[in-house]
Amino acid sequence: MKKSLLALALMGAFSSAAFAQSSVVIYGTLDAGINKTTNTANSAVLEGARDNNKLGFRGVEDLGNGLKALFHLEIRFEPDTGNIERVTRPLFQGQSRVGLQGGFGTVRLGRALTALQETSTQFEPWSGMPNVAGFQTDLMVAGYRSAVTGSGSDPLGTAGNSGNRFGNALWYNTPVINGFQLNVNVGSKENTGLATAIVGRGTVAAPQYPAGSLAQAYPYSVSATYMAPGTTPKYAVYAGTERNATEVKWHSIGAYYRPMPALKLMGSYGKQDLSHIRAINDSMKAWVLGANYTVGVGLVRFGYGQRDTDGEVKTKELSVGYEHNISPRTYIYLDLSQKKVPVAATPLSADMNQNHYALGIHHNF
Repeated sequence: MKKSLLALALMGAFSSAAFAQSSVVIYGTLDAGINKTTNTANSAVLEGARDNNKLGFRGVEDLGNGLKALFHLEIRFEPDTGNIERVTRPLFQGQSRVGLQGGFGTVRLGRALTALQETSTQFEPWSGMPNVAGFQTDLMVAGYRSAVTGSGSDPLGTAGNSGNRFGNALWYNTPVINGFQLNVNVGSKENTGLATAIVGRGTVAAPQYPAGSLAQAYPYSVSATYMAPGTTPKYAVYAGTERNATEVKWHSIGAYYRPMPALKLMGSYGKQDLSHIRAINDSMKAWVLGANYTVGVGLVRFGYGQRDTDGEVKTKELSVGYEHNISPRTYIYLDLSQKKVPVAATPLSADMNQNHYALGIHHNF
């Protein structure tokens, strides 16, 4: 009898927990392959060649009256060693957010991609994957990522941290109203201090942002989107702007269009304003055109783009990729890319080719 009562009590406790927590999903990506990029330190290596390798947890709890609590945690790691991504990055490098969702929209707190960068990945031919053949990191965001120049969303972050996220930040997404949505993201001034000095408008002896200095301005990121109705929108557009803690600004617009279900055409333009930290050569512009085309169980990715930085010859990139689905969750891929980049010692007068080759396998779980 006592055993039966104990079993009933345990069942009641677990059933209450199950009702309180509507759902928790464990997901991830494993991406490994062989890749090589000429004229760089990257010899042929076996590692994550195309996408971030990640382990994630996300959950939603129904609080009643249309209100939900939600959380999202994402770990990044290196598949060839099992180490945390780049060793020095946070445990939850991908994101760590908690928030509430209801008729008012969604409010979240924590660390993640900025509002504009979350939006722009949908308009890039490699879907924002941070590989060499893609365009999101180097061209679509106009090279907006360097702690040395003071660009990047988080230039005052710790050494090794990624520069395209806000930490100690708040996100707000409005409900989608007739296809329109506004996304707003504000970071705090809380920071561990700049790891590497930014000379900016100062001198090497007296940099504008000395090592250890804290944020000077509240960073923010805003994007607005419109998507045509339907589960697979025929077209979509976006516009947005972002300012980081050193008051470097990035503005971007883009669109995509599906003339047929199998074909997605896309384009984007971005401009970076470095005038707060540079007296000359204070502008950086970039544009990208791309296409995704589904052929049977395969997908072809194509893109071409340019980045024009004041004081440098243009960076030009042409990329093509193919992925072949061998199951609903697994595909093998081949990426080929050629990029003309300025020679570091003579940015005004010379460039060189960097050829990239990658062959790998990608698995989602």
